[in-house]
Amino acid sequence: MIESVVGEFSELRDELAELYRDLHQNPELSLQEKRSAGVLAQRLRDAGFDEVTEQVGVTGVVGVVRNGDGPVVMLRADFDALPVEEKTGLPYASTLRAVDRDGRDVPVMHACGHDMHAACLVGAATLLMRARAQWRGTLLVVFQPAEELAIGARGMIDDGLFDRFPAPEIVLGQHVAPLPAGFIGYGTGPVMAAADSLNITLHGRGGHGSRPESAIDPVLMAANVVTRLQGIVAREVAPAESAVVTVGRLQAGTKDNIIPDKAELGVNIRTYTPQTRDLVRSAIERIARAESAASAAVAEPDLEWFSSVPALVSEPAATEATISAFVEHFGAQRIQQMPQVNASEDVGVFGEVLQVPTVFWFWGGLETEPTIAAFAEGRNDQLPGNHSPYFAPVIEPTLTTGVEALVVAALTWLGKP
Repeated sequence: MIESVVGEFSELRDELAELYRDLHQNPELSLQEKRSAGVLAQRLRDAGFDEVTEQVGVTGVVGVVRNGDGPVVMLRADFDALPVEEKTGLPYASTLRAVDRDGRDVPVMHACGHDMHAACLVGAATLLMRARAQWRGTLLVVFQPAEELAIGARGMIDDGLFDRFPAPEIVLGQHVAPLPAGFIGYGTGPVMAAADSLNITLHGRGGHGSRPESAIDPVLMAANVVTRLQGIVAREVAPAESAVVTVGRLQAGTKDNIIPDKAELGVNIRTYTPQTRDLVRSAIERIARAESAASAAVAEPDLEWFSSVPALVSEPAATEATISAFVEHFGAQRIQQMPQVNASEDVGVFGEVLQVPTVFWFWGGLETEPTIAAFAEGRNDQLPGNHSPYFAPVIEPTLTTGVEALVVAALTWLGKP
């Protein structure tokens, strides 16, 4: 059955490649994906979807195919871009700029492969629509915005995703990665980290640089906090656990001879278990408050946790069944198990809210032979990865593999006629 469904892909290949190039050349920042959403919604209508809804969670798109009694299966792709200046040199490279949420003029690029995700989901949805005689159930196709802000999944749920549309019994998703094109990577259990972000404002007392005794220096306070934070993973997290603490932003002052009255830090953490997450969060807050007290700060630090994404758990039993179908379709030589990834993805929010399994896998987007050689020689860190200005998946065999993977996964869980 699967072979007959994907066998029709050759008719779509050129059309989907053109869609991919169009999305790549016209990227849009998170929650600004209006053009992309319109293009994707129209592609679903062209494929025969009777139920297509736009503006779910601001710019999300939902398509529904009701095809008799059977399971409700959700296929999800994200489609927002990043504030990155493209340096791939491709003929369809992005040259666009946009104004971000903070009012800054920034370059825009699909540096994480979400354009490929969206094109593959259009292809899979089209093939499954054409093959309705070969499955039963309900197919829920979700194009999610704002993954890069880690708020898109939650935004769609808050806008009634699972009240207005059928609630799935399983959530299926994939991500293109710096792996050899044509290959699929997977893990079971926690496959991507939980992510939490925090803004810390430390309060000092400003003054002249020549009279530090009359001031309370928040720059020194911030420097001590940054240094101390690095001891959390080294000395408080058990060696068997995994965690990352990063200070990605430190801002203070306007001039070299002026002691400012505040310093701001942007902190990001990655963890895999709720226990480690709570430990790290608590330790960060404790250190910020303790350093403020030790420095005689004029006020307690302001601590603002503003973003949180749970660990992405690929449910073991459901993942095993899906990967078994991949092995049967693609061959075992194209399937490889991967270590945990410290990056994060908010697709796990869907399954977590409904308490249903999520199955998530990666597939390769870099030239096959050179990438295999780079891995064999230990040079994989030199390959362009997600969020790099040089990252753009090769169209084939990436597109074909991504479409087929979604179709195979969906048919694994949809009912049989």
